[in-house]
Amino acid sequence: MAEMKRVFVGSLATETNTFSPLRTDLQDFRDSFYAGPGEHPATPTLCSAVFPVARDRARQYGWHVIEGTATWAEPGGLVNARTWELLRDQMLAEIRAALPLDIVLLGLHGAMVADGCLDCEGEILEAVRAIVGPDTIIGATFDPHSHLSAKRTANADLLVAFKEFPHTDFVIAAESLIDLAHRTSVGEVKPEISVFDCRMIEVLPTSRQPMRGFVDKLKALEGHDGVLSVSVIHGFMAADVPDLGSRLVVITDGDRPKGDRLARELGMELYSYRGRTRPEFLTPAEALDKAAEIDGHPVVIADVWDNPGGGVPGDSTIVLREMIARDLTDAALASIWDPIAVRTCISAGEGATLPLRFGGKMSAAAGEPIDAEVTVEKVVRNAVQSFGTSVVPLGDSVTIRVGSLRVVLNTVRSQIFSPDAFANMGIDPTAMKILVVKSTNHFHDAFSRIAFDILYAAVDGPYPNDPATNTYHTLTRAIWPRVEDPHAA
Repeated sequence: MAEMKRVFVGSLATETNTFSPLRTDLQDFRDSFYAGPGEHPATPTLCSAVFPVARDRARQYGWHVIEGTATWAEPGGLVNARTWELLRDQMLAEIRAALPLDIVLLGLHGAMVADGCLDCEGEILEAVRAIVGPDTIIGATFDPHSHLSAKRTANADLLVAFKEFPHTDFVIAAESLIDLAHRTSVGEVKPEISVFDCRMIEVLPTSRQPMRGFVDKLKALEGHDGVLSVSVIHGFMAADVPDLGSRLVVITDGDRPKGDRLARELGMELYSYRGRTRPEFLTPAEALDKAAEIDGHPVVIADVWDNPGGGVPGDSTIVLREMIARDLTDAALASIWDPIAVRTCISAGEGATLPLRFGGKMSAAAGEPIDAEVTVEKVVRNAVQSFGTSVVPLGDSVTIRVGSLRVVLNTVRSQIFSPDAFANMGIDPTAMKILVVKSTNHFHDAFSRIAFDILYAAVDGPYPNDPATNTYHTLTRAIWPRVEDPHAA
């Protein structure tokens, strides 16, 4: 019987908006998700699906899996240096303690930036390589809204990013990574990573064309003619880092020249889509006008830029103020992050009516706080919502009624993924004429199943949403739309 391969699994992840008024510390990781060695639940999180998948594959592959810490913080501002160093050093110490290792599998995000470190994932992978040596297989999953530095590809054998936006395939990506790591470990394949810099930054939702067809094409390429994996790094425009931008990643079975050619071909195809991938963005007034004219319900309106999943606070009142001014009925919004207001409502109790100031606390660009007489309709301690098979915390939350509107206030920042964010708070989402959600596109998969129509409202605010004018300081490469033809440049 062959000796069992020793496999370490760990996860350290967040997405950093370097323009955000927020800062990220250890408490943010603990509030969102923190599981010590052996404590990861059976359900996956966005960046830690490698844990349950590795457990599931262990017997089939003859693996002895050693689990390290898994932690995730809701996207926010810069990670403070002390927190970054503590979590990084903790992961590295767990890897040293697990030596010798045949395989290291990491659930990373790819857009983590700390005070004093612009390439956290690159530093992690470089340090892991130095610990385990050249013969250990290192693989990682990435969110496509990330950055891909040369340090990352130089130190990893396998990199697999989620293909879908919304990220409905994070478990599939983990399964792909783990399958490739096994095949590499038994000598069945010899992965070679090729990367092409598309020199662009754009919003690339795969729930609509042309990205829908492009991703389907990438999936069809995998597993044929020596192509092991194809990933798209979309990039994350809210980060001032040198490696900002979209990239194509092709992993071939020992054929680097082929991988380089295919990565360039696919990368230039992606580049040709620039300026055509976003849905129609409306003003809040336009979105509410259009929703009122639609003969069907619910109409879902996404407040795309006040999205906590992009690292902003999620306490903008601009869309809500427009809803209040119209005295809308059968309408609800989720959610506004305001721990102070939630605490006040909990103290008042369900059924209480009180004057409340809420929202608009963290940024001058997010609108003024709202002062209104509200009724507390529901209090839920440790509220949650779902994102596929993942459970996402909202913290202690309340539903308040403002006039005829219903508004969810929460204490743990999160974008809205699923209609159960409303249902769990006592609001029947299918009975509403209008549902407003703070999310860019992750809401789309679950809400499209109940929505009569979906609209997108874009409000300038704390999220830097125009890369042509964003004040990047560390970005020196020519990329579109900052440069009209960056490939010529």
